[in-house]
Amino acid sequence: MARPTSLEIVSELVANVLTIEVAEGDRVEAGDTVVLLESMKMEIPMLAERGGTVTAIKVTVGDVVQDGDVLVVLD
Repeated sequence: MARPTSLEIVSELVANVLTIEVAEGDRVEAGDTVVLLESMKMEIPMLAERGGTVTAIKVTVGDVVQDGDVLVVLD
């Protein structure tokens, strides 16, 4: 479970993980793409809602994610 100050970036739909744009330890800013999803031949960027440091990546390229699945955790 994420710490209270952590932010979990979650999938908003059923999709395939196309690319992971960050690595653990990377610093991201609000609006940065952290994961690129693909659904019905459309690419959907999952964006950081705020700045922070990537503390965990919960998916791998090729995974099928469901609505609400945690993709990346920021601290």
